[in-house]
Amino acid sequence: MARVTTVSLKERKQAGEKITVLTAYDYPTAKLMEEAGVDVLLVGDSLGMALHGHYDTLGVTMDMMIYHTRMVARAAERALVVGDMPFLSYQVTPEDAVRNAGRFIAEAGARAVKLEGPADKFERAIQAILRAGIPVMGHIGLTPQSVHQIGGYKVQGRTPDARDRLKNEARGLQEIGCFALVLECIPSDLAAEITESLSIPTIGIGAGPSCDGQVLVVHDLLGMGKQPKFAKVYSNVGAAMKQAFTEYVHDVKSGAFPGAEHHVE
Repeated sequence: MARVTTVSLKERKQAGEKITVLTAYDYPTAKLMEEAGVDVLLVGDSLGMALHGHYDTLGVTMDMMIYHTRMVARAAERALVVGDMPFLSYQVTPEDAVRNAGRFIAEAGARAVKLEGPADKFERAIQAILRAGIPVMGHIGLTPQSVHQIGGYKVQGRTPDARDRLKNEARGLQEIGCFALVLECIPSDLAAEITESLSIPTIGIGAGPSCDGQVLVVHDLLGMGKQPKFAKVYSNVGAAMKQAFTEYVHDVKSGAFPGAEHHVE
């Protein structure tokens, strides 16, 4: 099958074909996603919480992101790999933004980057990355890197002013050249309005069914860790893993493992 590209994602929106996105952080998981036909593998800074046990995403570093993105990129022959730019990797100067975005491409094998926030705050950073030939995915609504500023992990865009602001942010990111836009935790009717108004694809997470695509954190899909309201557990792998670990502990302590068939003479 043909490789998924930033251009083909826009063509899918025009054709009314939904886009599938999942977070991926390691080679074996990304390989399974690739074989299943997932369109976009997002190496999200959510790995700070999902893998590293952090309370939020703010402690994630570029080195952490490069390490995990490199593993995912090795597995992706068809899927588009997008590296998530972590906190302070693009907020300080446009030069930092280009340098760090370039690391995702040159060192890790990603083919695009994602960053949080509107064009009116990060226009110079986004433009600098784009001038370097690196595609940028935008992200508005609940932006975890701004969790302290927005007052926690809660739905955005409930008031008329907030709705207008998010519509303007979406248009601004499209106009500046983003190839797609993540809409996180906003009312579904607002997500529908934004999706209808844009020519670039929208990828929803907790934003209802009208977006051009959907993204989930893989550990939420597999029933591992806390389950946000908008996530669906497709297979309770977490429970199966815990059961396997529990049986292993029992078998070792009772002497049932290893049996005669499990060792060499």
